Amino acid sequence: MRAAARHARYPAALLALLALLIVLLSGCARIPTSGPVGKSSESSAGNVSAPVFLPAAPQPGASPETIIDYFYRAGSGYEDDYAVARQYLTQASAVSWKPDKRALVYREARVVPTGTENVFNYELDVSYTVNADGIATQSPPGTVERIPVTVTQVDGEWRISAIPDGTAIAEETFKVIYGAYPIYFYDPTFTYAVPDVRWFLKNKTVKAMTSALLAGPAPYLRGAVASAFPSGIKLARESVPVVSGAAQVDLTAKELTETSAEDRLRMQMQLTLTFRSQPDVVNVELRANQDLVRVEDNGSVLPPVLDKTVPSRQIAISGNELVRYENNRVSPLPDMQPVSALNPRYPAESPVSQTAAFLNDGRTTLYSISPGQPARSLTTRSTLSRPSISLSDWVWTAGPGATGATEVVAFHPAGVAEGAAVPSVTMAPAWLAGRTVKELRISRDGVRALVISEQNGKSKVQVAGVIRAGDGTPRELTVPITLVASSDPDQGVWVNGTTVAVMKGAAGTNVTPELLSLTSGQPQQLAPWPGLVSISAGNGADDLYVQSGEGIFQRLGNGWSPQIKGPIDPAFPG
Repeated sequence: MRAAARHARYPAALLALLALLIVLLSGCARIPTSGPVGKSSESSAGNVSAPVFLPAAPQPGASPETIIDYFYRAGSGYEDDYAVARQYLTQASAVSWKPDKRALVYREARVVPTGTENVFNYELDVSYTVNADGIATQSPPGTVERIPVTVTQVDGEWRISAIPDGTAIAEETFKVIYGAYPIYFYDPTFTYAVPDVRWFLKNKTVKAMTSALLAGPAPYLRGAVASAFPSGIKLARESVPVVSGAAQVDLTAKELTETSAEDRLRMQMQLTLTFRSQPDVVNVELRANQDLVRVEDNGSVLPPVLDKTVPSRQIAISGNELVRYENNRVSPLPDMQPVSALNPRYPAESPVSQTAAFLNDGRTTLYSISPGQPARSLTTRSTLSRPSISLSDWVWTAGPGATGATEVVAFHPAGVAEGAAVPSVTMAPAWLAGRTVKELRISRDGVRALVISEQNGKSKVQVAGVIRAGDGTPRELTVPITLVASSDPDQGVWVNGTTVAVMKGAAGTNVTPELLSLTSGQPQQLAPWPGLVSISAGNGADDLYVQSGEGIFQRLGNGWSPQIKGPIDPAFPG
């Protein structure tokens, strides 16, 4: 009897809970004024807990300012092709408006009259701009953009009659409904996979990724990376279904069938890497107008190396000589002649050979050294950034040229006989005009350059693509993307394929290193430590080292663990 009575109470409790949920969901029907409120839906292929927002429809008697403001709030409700947002538009505008053209992500927004009747500006403090291909451009605080909006009355209610394509989304909401996803290209030798981070709605991301991949790399990587997909190839249908774990990528038949077996295998590998963030995708099928295309692997094509690692050793200076620092011990650099007479500082070691490079104490001369040869001077300038050596053994630095203009220079001393001329390249990127390069570090895939430059005491942290000739000789740096840092760093290192660590060295005060990621617009501040003057990174964010006058410290959890005192300027190969 008691058991039966206890069970009989459960339906009533469930009904009460259901009623409460209905009330709560009704409250969510109006989009919040701050912070996202939504629910998750995983019904679409390629979703990763994609939230569904429930924006409010237009209310009778709403003012033009309210209509404009709530139209943009409704832009976070992307279900049914932004059906609610289109209710704020006139019939003609509802048909012509293309919300996917771009997304303006804002910190603050307000509706401002323009002085022209029925025309307003939606004024934004823009944090990011995301274009149709998912390419995000970060903006510092105070970056203002004004969207012109024209309203008119329809049956006595205000509606928007003219609006630019795209949406505007509050930053808090953007972080919930968008995700950062790397799509992958190759280095020019098809040896390494190069991430190209894009931002997509967490809804049907597989299709968005595929379209972006076919459209080609982001502008800062154009000319620096390669794709297995031929120019002009497109999706044959506007979807990429995932069936039993297989992403069915249906491509235009002519372009696909004209490719070689090796190219098709590379296409499949490129897509497989790109979809690795999608848990419902297990493998990739290439199709030509829905017909399955066989992709054969005869062993001639190797998978690309993902997130190239560096050896565990570091090069450093100890006793005014080049040394190796590894496992908290110091040993001589093998087969190297003494360099103490040159007062070496800021050394670099090749990731592929025994070539090393360093500056003198005044940072005015760049030297290289190889086993069995004395150090040779490569260039002398009024100031130089510390050297970085790429996978192809080019030694990079930057400094003022003969006219005082900033130049980026690269030298190839490996294999050059003593006394022979060293091949060199000089570049003068227009975007560095008037700026002083504090740091230049080539990425581990050899395709990108981290550049920290300064003008009037203000720093920029940027990543540019490295364009090379067919023989691997560097030719130019692309126009870069900019990463937002909390301070004005003067040094930085690659941590992995999508993250760099930066800081502003200062011997007499606390220094807070930061991690800047291509997959996040927010810097991650690490634990401060007094008197840090250099930073180095091995493989990953936990393999970070810093140096002060008290010695070398390794990152440990949210702090720094003392290692050794004596060696200075440690640097991993690269």
